Amino acid sequence: MTTLRGTLRPGCPDYVHRPFEVPPGTAELRVSYTYDKPPVPAGTPGNALDIGLFDERGAEVGGPGFRGWSGGAREEFFVRADDATPGYLPGPLNPGTWYVVLGPYTVAPRGLSYEVTVTLVPGAAGEAPAPVYPPDRVPGRGRGWYRGDCHLHSRHSDGRRTPAGIAAAARAAGLDFVNSSDHNTSASHAHWADAAGGDLLVLLGEEVTTRNGHVLAVGADPGTFVDWRYRARDGRWAHAARQIRRAGGLAVPAHPYADCLGCSWKFGFAGADAVEVWNGVWTPDDEVALAAWDGMLVASAHGEGAWLPAMGGSDAHRAPDAVGHPQTVVLAEELSRRAVLAGLRAGRSYVAESKTVALDLTVTAGSGERAGPGERLAVDAGTPVTVRLDVSGAPRCSVRLVTDQGVVLRGDPLPVSGAGTVRWPTTAARAAYVRAEVRHETALGPVPGAMAAFTNPVFLGPAGGA
Repeated sequence: MTTLRGTLRPGCPDYVHRPFEVPPGTAELRVSYTYDKPPVPAGTPGNALDIGLFDERGAEVGGPGFRGWSGGAREEFFVRADDATPGYLPGPLNPGTWYVVLGPYTVAPRGLSYEVTVTLVPGAAGEAPAPVYPPDRVPGRGRGWYRGDCHLHSRHSDGRRTPAGIAAAARAAGLDFVNSSDHNTSASHAHWADAAGGDLLVLLGEEVTTRNGHVLAVGADPGTFVDWRYRARDGRWAHAARQIRRAGGLAVPAHPYADCLGCSWKFGFAGADAVEVWNGVWTPDDEVALAAWDGMLVASAHGEGAWLPAMGGSDAHRAPDAVGHPQTVVLAEELSRRAVLAGLRAGRSYVAESKTVALDLTVTAGSGERAGPGERLAVDAGTPVTVRLDVSGAPRCSVRLVTDQGVVLRGDPLPVSGAGTVRWPTTAARAAYVRAEVRHETALGPVPGAMAAFTNPVFLGPAGGA
């Protein structure tokens, strides 16, 4: 047994690597830890200490030695060749120098004293299991609109649901696909195969949880791990985004304006493939994210860079967090990883609060040409076009059409049936893009109500724009 003790002071490094030796013939490794939680003045953060494990291959950032991370969700864990605590990877316990990685999330003014106990159990190693991953395609599902939730947490990080429990909740929410996005670990990837099936596509990913913001790796190759131990000043964001894309996934900054410690996004949006504008229950943070995203749309529509599609995700951890609230509804050629990611990357999608809400936004020219979200209707500046929005499942909600000039239409509340159609004539000279919002009623008059659904934009004008 090895005991590692120490005291961390305010201003200490973000991550502390404590080495220990693993001898030959080790069958199991157990780690437990405690730390003090002294009282602090009101408004002052107390102590919070995260933990993880790296093996003899090293603990350098981006290196191959990652074996698991539980953050602050567990006080103990084990690793064997044939099994491991959720959040950790089973596999060989090779002899050499291993590392417990401590992450002092917050440190009280008087410091944080900790004690880590490492217990090594000798014996014959078990056989490491060959990982089995969920299929990347659901057969028999052709072109259509598919509903998904790309931000979900299981018991492999700080969630409470099992993959099977998440899958059951996803089916009840009317979802066609989900993305595994546990914090700073890929350990859940090999536990999703039984949860998938003929009606549910499971994408594999991670929520890369840095001290300067979180980014979702959506639909990466099975087993892909993206390191999180850096800040914006370290210049590693572009490398992480490239790693996600090389693994076939999308890099999606999550809840970029959330006010929890370390949650707001500080890396900039260059290199992102989309942005999570709606996270969980609609809050002022989401309203700020929507406004900021719309500002980026305006800039891109007028030639200042490429546009960034919007997504939504529940960020569900445990009951009563609702899986599929909200959900991203994407037009894909089939229900497969490749096709769903292509639709999300292109912005051929909208975000809705539940399976009952459906939108159909189209812009049509007199010649019959038409375009939907994420597409461009290539017409001359003065060509008349008609914007049409069909809504269902949104009783007493109000429709707003938004362009680069702001809100251009505020419709009356929909009937109690929740269905309605809005038409608006315009030209590319008057609107570089148009997108739709459907909002709940509010008692405060012109103040926007909580979101029921919103679309990605349809662009207007000659090809070659945003």
